Amino acid sequence: MKSKLKSIVLLAALSMGGLTAQTYDYPFRNPDLPLDVRVQDIISRLTLEEKVQLMKHAAPAVPRLGIPAYNWWNEALHGVARTKEKVTVFPQAIGMAATFDTEALQKMGDMTSSEGRALFNEDLKAGKTGEIYRGLTYWTPNINIFRDPRWGRGQETYGEDPYLTAKMGSAIVHGLEGNNPEYLKSVACAKHYAVHSGPEHNRHSYDARVSMYDLWDTYLPAFRELVTKAKVHGVMCAYNRFEGTPCCGHNELLQDILRNQWKFDGYVTSDCWAVSDFAKYHKTHSNDTEAVADAVLNGTDLECGNLYQKLQQGVEKGLISEKDINVSLARLFEIQFKLGMYDPADCVPYASIGREVIECDAHKKHAYEMAQKSMVLLKNNKNILPLNASKIKRIALIGPNMDNGSTLLANYFGTPSEIITPYKSLQKRFGNSIQIDTLTGVGIVQKLEGAPSFAQVAAQAKKADIIIFVGGISADYEAKPVMPELPVTVGLPAVTVQR
Repeated sequence: MKSKLKSIVLLAALSMGGLTAQTYDYPFRNPDLPLDVRVQDIISRLTLEEKVQLMKHAAPAVPRLGIPAYNWWNEALHGVARTKEKVTVFPQAIGMAATFDTEALQKMGDMTSSEGRALFNEDLKAGKTGEIYRGLTYWTPNINIFRDPRWGRGQETYGEDPYLTAKMGSAIVHGLEGNNPEYLKSVACAKHYAVHSGPEHNRHSYDARVSMYDLWDTYLPAFRELVTKAKVHGVMCAYNRFEGTPCCGHNELLQDILRNQWKFDGYVTSDCWAVSDFAKYHKTHSNDTEAVADAVLNGTDLECGNLYQKLQQGVEKGLISEKDINVSLARLFEIQFKLGMYDPADCVPYASIGREVIECDAHKKHAYEMAQKSMVLLKNNKNILPLNASKIKRIALIGPNMDNGSTLLANYFGTPSEIITPYKSLQKRFGNSIQIDTLTGVGIVQKLEGAPSFAQVAAQAKKADIIIFVGGISADYEAKPVMPELPVTVGLPAVTVQR
């Protein structure tokens, strides 16, 4: 039974800053009332101007009601991302997909949300909930289908297979959101909906057109599973158009399929500044006021961007009603209530998670094990692995990633206390017992100034007992828009990437 002691409720309210002693009397502050009653009460107390501001990712505080500032934008692709704190960093998503281990991925999601909760709990107590990358609404996972290796963001996905993507995506949703029937540990978000798998360079104006078979057999299955089975609470609509209409204003995708057919009851956010693309790049709307009204009417509840204040003008022009705005706003408040933002800490099962979980031994151990499981040993001629220091006296460590810490972090990353590159790993393992010659060789995105020639590298390598080459690319290169301008048939015969 939730506590009804006024002193406790008042204390929770005051911790958010700028509140008065009357705050505890508002029905939305009463944790014993039904959720829909609390949501409708808080909405009824807001002005139209306040409402539209609260529908942007950087939602401001409303001090007179005790509504804290909240920034909806956060990332948790493979650990809590972009925070100033040191956190546990797990392998990149495409690497974790290679484990085929849904249980391990769910565990990773649970550990990530624990670390995120620890940071958020501190901010909530201090009344500082408006900072970007500090909230509990993670725009993770990316369940787009990785059909073309030139895309650039395929590293964020779980690969090219819709079935594996659905299973891995569901696992991290369960891990991030927790299993409490009343409160969410954090909030996952399935992105980018829909038919979004590159190209990257013209994603703001691209019109995706695929066969109905490919739509339902390739691009939608993972979203359907995360919505209907994993019960994900967030969906992010994509930048591109689908069949001529921007995805963030697409009635068939957002209303018919997502809400009506799949019964999705969470919130939809736009990709960042995607709504501004309607008039600017897609040319489907004559101005931004029409664009924001259309986005909300078709189901985009939250804007990552800075245009939704124009919804007020949309109401004045008769393009949208305040009642329509209330529908989206209710979905956003439902998420915040389920996170426990308006309840006393003793009501919220995750409010006691503290800083001790961040980079704890169990989390680092699991990250290490997932990295091991993500690897495939193709050959081990003459059992050369594991390396034996008694038989090897000199190693030539060659390649652009042999001591490149940024490669290990990939993209959408947090920062760990220690980054162990292959070079540092060999140093730790063998110390001074083996001589290690390091030769970068070539750069990933450009020629290295003063780098030795191939002949020089080969001459140095000849002196070693063993050569270890650490190649590959990095986010510095992979994230670049390297798609060609010409039409290219991609993946299965039925699909053509059109430009």
